[in-house]
Amino acid sequence: MQLNKTTYKEYKEYPEKILQFGEGNFLRAFVDWKIDKMNKEANFNSGVVVVQPIDKGLVDMLNAQDGLYTLYLNGIKEEKVVSEHTVVNCITRGINTYTNYDEYLKVGENPDLRFVISNTTEAGIAFDEGDQLQDTPQKSFPGKLTALLYHRYKTFDGDKNKGLIFIPCELIDRNGDKLKETILRLIELWKLEEGFKQWIEEANTFCNSLVDRIVPGYPRERIQEIYQELGYEDQLVVEAEHFHLWVIEGPAWVQKEFPANEIGLNVLFVEDMTPYRTRKVRILNGAHTSMVPVAYLYGIDTVKESVEDEVVGRFVKETIFQEIIPTLDLPKEELESFADAVLDRFRNPFIKHELISIALNSMSKFETRVLLSILEYKARKEILPQKLIFSLAALIVFYKGERDGQAIPLADDADILNQSRELWKGYDGSEGYLEHIVTTILANEKIWKKDLNQVEGLTKLVTKYAFAIEKQGMKAALQEVMK
Repeated sequence: MQLNKTTYKEYKEYPEKILQFGEGNFLRAFVDWKIDKMNKEANFNSGVVVVQPIDKGLVDMLNAQDGLYTLYLNGIKEEKVVSEHTVVNCITRGINTYTNYDEYLKVGENPDLRFVISNTTEAGIAFDEGDQLQDTPQKSFPGKLTALLYHRYKTFDGDKNKGLIFIPCELIDRNGDKLKETILRLIELWKLEEGFKQWIEEANTFCNSLVDRIVPGYPRERIQEIYQELGYEDQLVVEAEHFHLWVIEGPAWVQKEFPANEIGLNVLFVEDMTPYRTRKVRILNGAHTSMVPVAYLYGIDTVKESVEDEVVGRFVKETIFQEIIPTLDLPKEELESFADAVLDRFRNPFIKHELISIALNSMSKFETRVLLSILEYKARKEILPQKLIFSLAALIVFYKGERDGQAIPLADDADILNQSRELWKGYDGSEGYLEHIVTTILANEKIWKKDLNQVEGLTKLVTKYAFAIEKQGMKAALQEVMK
């Protein structure tokens, strides 16, 4: 039996008030789940029209199931391991702009349309000067969106009451500002009238947002077991963790139109999302990135094993609470609560998060996620944070590309990999040569945006820890730094 509106007896159709660009796992497990809950618990009464932003996608599958799919939420909830599932019922239909462009444009004619939500990957909000208004469709997401907005503007003769609220979910800083800026550039490129530009700026609201939920996606390995449990087949089952956070920066009145926090959803409407973005990047992403080289060289392969290990787990916790949190400006209680939730998420027994997958582009990740904590700690305390520096030393050793005689599958910028490979090729086992390796890598401004050798004491301490890891092994070196 296939999941669809015939087999799902509680199926309900809602007026289409939301246009969503993207039909992938994250949006369905995060945004659409929230909309479904708001429909059921807050009388939000909003249906979602989903646009497939690229040629290949899932809208045919979505339409075959009448927009229905099952979401499993797995992990630690209120200190207990919980797995629960629900059918999400808010998507009315899916549109492929490559085969049904006219149907797509007609969405702009809908007077009830109010929100535009998107997740088109970090590269999605980008200006493509090759896009033209007459294309069917335009290549880029902003190109497609601008064409629909222009069609809406003309349909309603520039009515200021027909503007929309945009809440992009792409993982780039100030995503709403970037989307608006890109639309305005396209208006200029296409030489559209000044009235349309004014309508975009005056009738529409672009929010910046930050999203946070781990979504492993489609549970391919146990799908037959799931079908047996559900009693029906569902080609769009998606799994996610319980934790969810959506920070939306925009006018206060948006909160009244999007009543997520009225029903207890972890959605924050704020005047400035910067502290929350910094909190997530420094604590969640920073903990991931600083953990990887230490835990992997220790002989551990997953995040869960790392935080559950007696020594590595203590290293991770103390790094967060003693060296990262003191560099942040939100209330301490709020930061520690977020950090506790992060550690619970790392322990999720339903998610096998491989350290080597997080290790992709570790050097640049360290610069954006961890280096700022090191520099801020030094500025505030006038000493270097020992554990974060140990992690930096471990990262340099990690890029030697070897663990217990086995090659590490490093993945990073070719120049970074080549530099590390050449430096380590000449290593003679001496602390003096290791200091040369450390000094050269820390001087690479392409990675760090500055010469880190200028930070007082940094080169010496990184060298000391890297030499300890090389000579004693990670386990003995880590025990030493944890004393």
